[in-house]
Amino acid sequence: MSVNWHDQSPIYRQLKEKVQAMILDGVLKPGDALPSVRQIAADYQINPITVSKAYQELVDESLVEKRRGIGMYVTEGASDKLLATERQRFLEEEWPAMLDRIRRLGIGTDELLAQIKRGKTTGDE
Repeated sequence: MSVNWHDQSPIYRQLKEKVQAMILDGVLKPGDALPSVRQIAADYQINPITVSKAYQELVDESLVEKRRGIGMYVTEGASDKLLATERQRFLEEEWPAMLDRIRRLGIGTDELLAQIKRGKTTGDE
């Protein structure tokens, strides 16, 4: 797991988002163990409480489960649940702003579809 911390959000939230991305990308699959709190804290030189807070939020969202004495594991259905949540969040929070910007810039449907078919954005050349 490679992480570059930034100041825009708390480290525990960034760590949580990194684990969520790994679940969505299939890097972490149901039944896979997460690295221990101590291991993450040592590897990234962060407070173990910070790691515990990120992991606890993942437990609260039923994406991982604690197995007493042996660690944290990705739950069955975590990817599907996370995908549904992220899609809903995108459609409600991110898409409206993107749509406003697309309209403001006068980008037409044909131009957007052409970009999708080419598999890249205008800055990828």
